[in-house]
Amino acid sequence: MIILVHIVFGLCLGSFVNALVWRTYKVSSAKSKAAKQKYSIVSGRSMCVHCKHELATTDLIPVFSWLALRGKCRYCRAGISWQYPVVELVTAALFVASYVFWPVPVVGYQIVSLCLWLATLVVMMAMSVYDIRWKELPDNLNMVLGAIIHVELLLALLFSSLGLRSFGASLLAGLICFGFFWVLFQVSKGNWIGGGDVKLGFALGVIAGDPLQVFLLIFIASLIGTVVSLPLIIRYGVRKAPQIPFGPYLLGAAVIVHLFGADLVSWYKGIAGL
Repeated sequence: MIILVHIVFGLCLGSFVNALVWRTYKVSSAKSKAAKQKYSIVSGRSMCVHCKHELATTDLIPVFSWLALRGKCRYCRAGISWQYPVVELVTAALFVASYVFWPVPVVGYQIVSLCLWLATLVVMMAMSVYDIRWKELPDNLNMVLGAIIHVELLLALLFSSLGLRSFGASLLAGLICFGFFWVLFQVSKGNWIGGGDVKLGFALGVIAGDPLQVFLLIFIASLIGTVVSLPLIIRYGVRKAPQIPFGPYLLGAAVIVHLFGADLVSWYKGIAGL
């Protein structure tokens, strides 16, 4: 039953991610106050991205509406991107995985911690999709993620069984990750890593939770990036290969490290005899 609840909430919030991504882009490119209000995630009404027709409740059921409509708008028959059901399903899968693989028993403070993590996942999904589509990590989503992370830090300090020790390790990890990205940005003059990734650095470090796991996060992100990019480079060549933003790799690696980082570090220490 709990897993079913996570699936339902994951699908619904995955639908919210799709709306948030599109509306964030439209608001950022809008030139008038009326247009910004029209596309606001707070006051705007759900609409078709093509004909702008207001959508009915039956058009908004995650995955099932897309399947029932055969991937086309009910009103203008324009195609609805595969992005919508894919994001909804991935978000639901991440919600379930977070509950199933949560590193410690989900009782007491950990219930709050898991809820904050699920909120973090929603923002991270939105940032990943936005970065894939428009090669940018928007500042407002970065700020929302930062706010959630600071709440998590404060609650960890006040209520976590590890208390000050956990807070100190997370804070140090955040500073190390931010500092590492900032140095890369300055040395490469923005060619190796973007400004949005630098702003993301502190939050990623706190999510990693430990200085050692920060480097694990960077390693995993680089490994994923290499696996995805290498076939494209081989096929198109270095100059013609499609540009792939690094943000989604960092965010994906952060999820892996948050859920499995401690086990991966222990496993590595074991085989290394440390």
